[in-house]
Amino acid sequence: MDSSPLRVVLCPGFHPPELTDQFWQGLAEQVSDMAILPPLCFPAPDYPAYSPLHILAFLHHHLPIAATAPPLVFIGFSAGVVGAIAAANIWQYQGTVRALFALDGWGVPLAAPFPIHRLSHDAFTHWSSVLLGGGDPSFYADPAVPHLDLWRSPQTTIGWWISRSGDRGATTAAQFLGQWLRQYGNQAQPAP
Repeated sequence: MDSSPLRVVLCPGFHPPELTDQFWQGLAEQVSDMAILPPLCFPAPDYPAYSPLHILAFLHHHLPIAATAPPLVFIGFSAGVVGAIAAANIWQYQGTVRALFALDGWGVPLAAPFPIHRLSHDAFTHWSSVLLGGGDPSFYADPAVPHLDLWRSPQTTIGWWISRSGDRGATTAAQFLGQWLRQYGNQAQPAP
């Protein structure tokens, strides 16, 4: 087995693209020392954020041979969670998906053969979405923040890291993401 750098796939929702740039900048400190490739950012302003077919076409354009592509971690926000979960499930049959992070994917059922983590802008969104799968562990903002702030400023969004057993700890959304990206980045890649 060899270790290969992760590639993060950002699947934004319907919002100005600058927010996605701010999201990655807010997360950068947490992943600066990791073997992580520059993120692939799905161009949601040009294509439907919720479309797995458009996301897969985008991935195949940038990573033409899925079997030899680096392991992927999907991070979806809002409507982008819809496209991200479906695209990740399909990609898993061709390549490697280490995990999916669903930020404010309220009402989106999440099931997959890889780990899924929910991050929510408030406790209501968290607890009402956790019934639809994904979320061990998960995060919710406390105090609540506006929906777009979870994406724009993960480094200042404070809240709770929640395990399935109910244990919790104070953290920021960026620290939560960074911790799990680090864990998935340290997993060995199976030899082909």
